[in-house]
Amino acid sequence: MSSNTLVETPAGSVNQRGWSNWSGAVQFTPKQYTRPDSLAALQAVVRNTAAAGRRLRVSGSGHSFVPLVATDDQLLSLDQLSGIESCADGQATIWAGTQLRPLGGMLEQRGYSMLNLGDINVQALAGAVATGTHGTGAALGSISSQVLGLTLVLPGGETVECSATQEPELFAAARVALGSLGVMAKITVKLEKAYRLKLSKQAMDLDECLARAPQFAADYRHFEFYWCPHTRRTLVKLMNPTEEPESNRGLTTFTELVLENGALDLLSRISRANPNWAPAMSKVIAWSAGADESHMVASSHRAFSTLRMVRFNEMEYELPAPDGADALRELAEFVDKKRILVHFPVEYRYVAADDIWLSPFYRRDAVAISVHQYKGMDYAPYFRGAEAIFRNHGGRPHWGKMHTLTAKELAPLYPQWDAFHALRRRIDPQGVFVNPYLRTLFGD
Repeated sequence: MSSNTLVETPAGSVNQRGWSNWSGAVQFTPKQYTRPDSLAALQAVVRNTAAAGRRLRVSGSGHSFVPLVATDDQLLSLDQLSGIESCADGQATIWAGTQLRPLGGMLEQRGYSMLNLGDINVQALAGAVATGTHGTGAALGSISSQVLGLTLVLPGGETVECSATQEPELFAAARVALGSLGVMAKITVKLEKAYRLKLSKQAMDLDECLARAPQFAADYRHFEFYWCPHTRRTLVKLMNPTEEPESNRGLTTFTELVLENGALDLLSRISRANPNWAPAMSKVIAWSAGADESHMVASSHRAFSTLRMVRFNEMEYELPAPDGADALRELAEFVDKKRILVHFPVEYRYVAADDIWLSPFYRRDAVAISVHQYKGMDYAPYFRGAEAIFRNHGGRPHWGKMHTLTAKELAPLYPQWDAFHALRRRIDPQGVFVNPYLRTLFGD
């Protein structure tokens, strides 16, 4: 049943005190909070909000680190619009509020899998698509690039279908639009037959890892690594499809709980209480990475996901793939030279180019470099220095993660910037779907 009462839901964290994102960095109190439970109810909310001259934002799971959904007006959750509407012939039409974690199992029951996913699976599908969320794989694009069609609810409450052949211009823009081109109601995605992945983890020296990275990216469907700041140690993750039966899932789950969450939580608390100890804690994490050498075979959606119980703030930039190694070397030098007080590992992934207008991967194969800081610790000096390095290499920021860019800096990074905003102003001339944060990004 639809509700205007602020209640605790899976979509972010909402109660009488307001809404909070996953890390706690974004908090606000909407005037009204609504959870429509049908397409007709969703259309009515959007139509009535626009007719009253009000503003509307849509919340997912609250896993973005920036105030994309912040509003003092109407906040709408899609968590009641969840599940698979149809699934056949290598594609599925899915309600936009469906969370990625249960979606993997639902698709597997029907004999299918997503082409690629990130290592965190708590996001709602609509939020993952709207922000260009991705996994890793040099030949694989973001989740947005797997989308074949969208059902959008426009400010007047009417729906529009778009795909590569139906409203193609809207389709090119809407797959990564930060919720500014309407509310996603349904999403049709391309699928593969259900498959298993063999995951191998191994510790490796940073210089060796960077030297071998291009070959790893070519030899493995999925390759990524984590570098431990203040050390030369990395943890490499390699995955390829396999016909082998599932194995060692329990061992990997235990490792995730103990090493990647339990121990990391303890070391993070020590670092927050004594920030000067953070470099030493990073060295402990680097040492423990050697104990994480393991192998696992699991269904793809289980192999992709990693349990994340320790909360943090994050910045990520998508760099031209040839620039990734140099940028990470410069980051390592910066961390050591400035003795940045950080212990969280840095993540390094590959993502293929796409044709989505505001995608960070627009017409450019990329390396994604993600930097993290534990919740409650000062991230500003670290993120500011990292951002300068990434920008010097032509990086584009991940839309759902922290950065300082505004329209002035963003516009030159996107060849279709003006076309996107011309389309947006035609669709939403009153700015129903734009909040103060988006106005900063868009230059409105």
